[in-house]
Amino acid sequence: MQDDTDFKIELVFKALADPTRLRLIQLLGDNEVCVCSCVEVLKTHQSKVSRHLAYLRRAGLVSARRDGKWTHYRLADPAHPCASKIFREVRQWLAKSSADSAIP
Repeated sequence: MQDDTDFKIELVFKALADPTRLRLIQLLGDNEVCVCSCVEVLKTHQSKVSRHLAYLRRAGLVSARRDGKWTHYRLADPAHPCASKIFREVRQWLAKSSADSAIP
C-alpha cells in the first residue's frame, strides 16, 4: 500500500476527467485487452490510445503485461483505499451509463 504522503489523489481525478480514458476504462472492464483492440474499438490512433493508457497506469488504475511486441492492459485496484473506493464507484457509474447509452 502506498504511504499517504506519496499518494496524489489529483492524479486519479485527472485520469478520470478525460472522456477517452473513461471509454478505455469501460472497454477494459474485467478483461485483459491488447492496445490494438482498443485502437480498433475507439477508432483512433495507437499513439493516442497508448498515451491515455500510460496516464491511467501512472494513476494506478491499470496494469500492463508485455507479450512479445504486444502490450495487454487490465484494470487495477488502486493501492490507496480512498482511490480504490472512488474507482469502484466510477466503474459502477460507467456500467450503468453504458446500459443507458450515456457514454458514446
